[in-house]
Amino acid sequence: MKKLTLTFAAALMTAASLLAPRAAQAQQKIGFTSVEYVLSQMPESKQIESDLKTYGSQLEAQLKAKQTDFQTKLQAYQSLPNTTTPVIKADKEKELQTLQQGLQEFSQTAQQSMQQRQQTALRPVLDKIQKNIDAVADENGYAYILNSDAGSSPVLLHGPKDGDVSDLVLKKMGITPTKEAPAPTVKPATNTGSGVPPAPTRTAPRKK
Repeated sequence: MKKLTLTFAAALMTAASLLAPRAAQAQQKIGFTSVEYVLSQMPESKQIESDLKTYGSQLEAQLKAKQTDFQTKLQAYQSLPNTTTPVIKADKEKELQTLQQGLQEFSQTAQQSMQQRQQTALRPVLDKIQKNIDAVADENGYAYILNSDAGSSPVLLHGPKDGDVSDLVLKKMGITPTKEAPAPTVKPATNTGSGVPPAPTRTAPRKK
């Protein structure tokens, strides 16, 4: 009987040891935050937005100057008299094609430059957010912090309000959060909306 009791006790201990990791895992604290919301509250975001706007205006001015030059020379070509020799026409056509190709290349390069500029400006700010998220997680016992922004991975579809650590992250950085999260002022770079218009679609005359 004693042997049976010891065997039963050993079985209980074994079962408890197997269930302990699962119980601990079930009790892990999970929080979530909106990186875009935190970013929009930071004073750095306004400076980044202002710098990007200035840089985009500079690129736009350069592109418009190139467009104006192209349109002026295109109109001059179209106004050539009928007595113009084929050699002169061919030379003008070649010049227009070169200008048009330069416009398209500049537009693409400007968009890439804008994206690179934005990524470079955001990198230290995002590193700062990550550092403070790690600190908040450690201090408040969160095993996981998820990003609740749409399009992020993973996407949080539902979560309790007391799990949102966004305001804690802001307070950790000495920022008093507003009552309602405003629209983010800075977003990840995309291929559109960079402030740099595309190159004109009007084509130069083909060389005959």
